[in-house]
Order: sequence, then C-alpha cells, then structure tokens
Amino acid sequence: MESKLGPRNPILCAQYRQLFHQGTNLCLAVGCDCPPPSLLSHFSLSPPPLPPPPLLLPPPPPPPPPLVISPPMLPLPPPPPPPLALSLPMPPPPRLFSPAPPPPQTPLPMKPSSKPTQVLHFPPPSSTPAPSFSSSGVIVGMAAIVTFAILIVVLSAFGISYWKNRKRKHDKDLGFKGNNGIIEMSSKNRIFRYEELEVATDGFSKANLVGEGGFGYVHKGVLSNGKEAAIKQLKDGSRQGEREFQAEVDIITRLHHRNLVSLLGYCIAGHRRLLVYEFVPNNTLEFHLHGQGPSVDWPTRMRIALGAAKGLAYLHEECYPKIIHRDIKAANILLDFNFQAKVADFGLAKLCQDMNTHVSTRVMGTLGYVAPEYASSGNLTEKADVFSFGVMLLELITGRRPIIDSHHTFVEAMPLLTKVLKENNFKVVADRKLQNQYEATEMVSMLASAAASIRYEAKLRPKMSQIVRALEGDASQVAEFTSNVLCLDSEAVTHRQEMIKIISDMSGSTS
Repeated sequence: MESKLGPRNPILCAQYRQLFHQGTNLCLAVGCDCPPPSLLSHFSLSPPPLPPPPLLLPPPPPPPPPLVISPPMLPLPPPPPPPLALSLPMPPPPRLFSPAPPPPQTPLPMKPSSKPTQVLHFPPPSSTPAPSFSSSGVIVGMAAIVTFAILIVVLSAFGISYWKNRKRKHDKDLGFKGNNGIIEMSSKNRIFRYEELEVATDGFSKANLVGEGGFGYVHKGVLSNGKEAAIKQLKDGSRQGEREFQAEVDIITRLHHRNLVSLLGYCIAGHRRLLVYEFVPNNTLEFHLHGQGPSVDWPTRMRIALGAAKGLAYLHEECYPKIIHRDIKAANILLDFNFQAKVADFGLAKLCQDMNTHVSTRVMGTLGYVAPEYASSGNLTEKADVFSFGVMLLELITGRRPIIDSHHTFVEAMPLLTKVLKENNFKVVADRKLQNQYEATEMVSMLASAAASIRYEAKLRPKMSQIVRALEGDASQVAEFTSNVLCLDSEAVTHRQEMIKIISDMSGSTS
C-alpha cells in the first residue's frame, strides 16, 4: 500500500522506527506506513541501545629520563715558562662559567596522541670548580719565586763571565799567555832528609858550590831520581822557628811561574834550614854582562828584561798576599839555555799583607840597587823592587855595574837619561859591546822604563805591569813614561843630591 506522498523509503522507515518512541507524527510526515501506536503492543521491541561509552585511552607513560653524557674533562694546558728577565706577575687564569640548569617545568595536560612527545634536556653544569682566590695567589707567588731564582742565576752567570773577561784582559796587560804563565807542578813538594841532600851534594863539597848570597850557600846536587837541583843552605843568622819556616815555605811552594825559579822541596834538620830549587843551567845575568860569559846581543837583553818584568809583576799583582823581593839585581836573575829569565831568591822575601801597608825592617838589599826610601827609613813597599829593576835595566843598556871602584855610576843617571831622551842620542849610554846594533824604538822603551822606575818619589814610580806593556812596545805607555821624565829637571837635581847622601851613609855603615 502506497502512501499518498509516494512510495515508502525502507531505510528511513527503519531509522524512524527506532525513534518511534519520540512520536509517530514524524513517520507519517514522511509517508511511512509504520503501524499505528495501537499496534506497538503486538511487537516486542526493546528500547534502543544506549550509545557505547567513550573509549578512554590510558595516559601515555612518562618518557624515561634522558641519558646525560657529560663531556670529557680536557686537561688544562701547562702555564707558559716564566721569562728569563724580570717580568710582572702573571694574571690569574680566567674563571670558568657554565650555564645554570633550567628550572623544572610543569608538564601541561596534553591530549592523547599516538606519537610520544619529544622532550629536550640540557646537560648539567661541569663539575670543575672555579679557581678560588687563594689558589690563584699561590700560583702567582710560585711564579714570582721561580722568576727571581732564574734572575739570580742569570745575573751570577753574567758576573762570572764579566770577571773572567776582566781577568783575561788583565793577564793580557801583564803579558801572560796561555795559562797566565803559571806552571802547574806535577807532584807535591817533598820534605827531604838531610842525609839525602848531603849525598846529593857530595857532602856539600866546595866543588859543587855554585853561589853564595845574602841568605846562604848554594850547592849543585843530583837527587835520587837523577834530577839536578840547586840546594840553598840558609845561614845560621836565619833563626826562624820550625812552624814559621814551614808557614813561609808553604806560601812559597804555591808560586809557580815560567819566570820564577821553582821550589821543589825543603828540609828541616835541627837548626838547619835548606831549600831545594830547580837547577837553572845557564848561570846568571851578572855572569853574562860582567863575567866570563859571551857577549849578550840586544834582542837577548830585551828578552831578559821582559821575562824578569813578568816575574816581578806576578809577585806584586797576582799573588795574595803579594810578595816583595827586596833584592832585585843581576845576580838574582838566572838564565836557561834559551836565555829566558827566571827570578831567584824571591822565596826569602818578606810578605806584605795589604797593598796600602809597608813593612819596616832592616835593609837587606845590595848597595847600588836599594831604593832611597828603603835605605833611609827601612820602609819597604813593592816600589822598592821597581827602583831596583830600573837600575838593572840601566845595567842592560850600558853594560856597567851600579858601583865601580866605589864610584856610583848611576848617581847621575836621571839627568843623563833626561838628556838622552830629549836628544835621542843613544850612543852616549849604549853598551859598546852592542856596536850600535839595537832597535831604536826598543831602546827608547827600555830607557823610558828605566827613567820612570828610578824616580825619587816612590809613589811616582810605575807598576810592574805598566813596565811590561812598555817593554812589549805599547807606544802609549812609552809616551807616558817619556813625557813624565822630560818634565822632571828639578826632580833630577833633587834625585842626584839625595842619592849621593844616602849612598855615602850606606857606604860608611858597611865599611
């Protein structure tokens, strides 16, 4: 049965039948042939089912805490080495800062989602503590101490280098070469037995007597090892005690120079005191100038003068306490076969403890060589040796002794030397044995050195190192000596008068 509105719609009818309880008017309005309400009782229709409850999904589990990997701790680089020179203290290392951890965030309610939410996590701050003020101060203090220590080492090295350079320059000024002219001993000095020396000299026979000086007798001997030696037996007038003698010999044995006679050992036997020296085979300068020796040419005389000057310069300026010879003369200058000079008898000189002090003692020099202040008052300084050396230079130049038949040949030396240096007339003073065979510049240097050495006032005489430079040909040193001497006409007169008086007094006391 069709409705007036048209054919039934079965789909809509089925839907509206379910909603019949809401009223049948709606079904009639759309032309449905649903049974009337009176027919509902004939059907056992259940009420429409309730809609299913909404599906509640459980909230997603909280994500696991992220694995935090701290970055590896890198070793701090070592501090740079402090500079060698003095520098300002190093600033403390900068503080290290790390970002603070973010505050915990309260998660917002989120709708269920099939994809888990990605949460960003920041690593915790580094565990390296920032340096404190106290640790920085310790580092700065240690750096300052190390810098100061290095500075001390550098300054010490500089000072040692400076001292060595000064020493080398001073050695050059003295004319020393190599090891400063000092000869190292191969063995320690010996203490000889008297019987051994007696055998070496054949009982101190006259046949072996080679010299006699103011201090004793000198015998030539052959030691048990076959080495020749000069054995000096001191006179009984030398009444030193054993300890005093050993103390003085101990100082003497430390002096070794190529222009000094070396001491080999000593002997103490009761009241006897003996010194054992190296044997110098070519006799003395006095023997070659005034004795039976062959004539000595000019180059040899210059070599002898320079060698003796170096030996004296060593005693005066390189030894402490310095040693004053007291008896410089031609007889105490020994010569080897090469005519190298060796100063002898220095071992019995008095020792001066200070450069500015003097030693008062009885005059022990040789007449004609003694300095005026030493002869008149007994005041001994190294300038007395300088005066005696000047007299010896005049011997080398003229070939004359200081005293001939009680006539003091060098009393007029200063006026004569002044005249010769002014006129450059060397023939007046040159030894006739030279036959005018000499070098003029070397003659001037030796004349100027002799004139400067025999000046009357001791304080105006030069040092031995200055004489060494002049004899080596230092033109400035020779010019200084010459200019000083040429301005001393008044001193030359005083020198002559005083020397005549002093020598006359000495001659009267020794006669």
